[in-house]
Amino acid sequence: MGTFKKWKHGLYTLIALAMVLTALPRISLTGGLNWVNGFGIVWVLFALLVIGANLHFLLGVDEEKRKTLERVRRAKMKQWQMKWDKEADKGSTL
Repeated sequence: MGTFKKWKHGLYTLIALAMVLTALPRISLTGGLNWVNGFGIVWVLFALLVIGANLHFLLGVDEEKRKTLERVRRAKMKQWQMKWDKEADKGSTL
């Protein structure tokens, strides 16, 4: 994994976090829920989603999942190979 990608996602996370911290004090729910406040809340939720996605990448969860899936794939290939070898042995004894 390139370090440029990590820096890029780190920068995106910091920018989105700064945007959320700037926007949160400006959203006021004291006047009730109207379109402006609703938009602000949805905007903050999307920004938090962006932060979460970038943190997911930075923490390497995808890399761990990829390695786990690769181990499972290798184990299945080994099982299939053993099964094929058994079937080949049966065929050669006839």
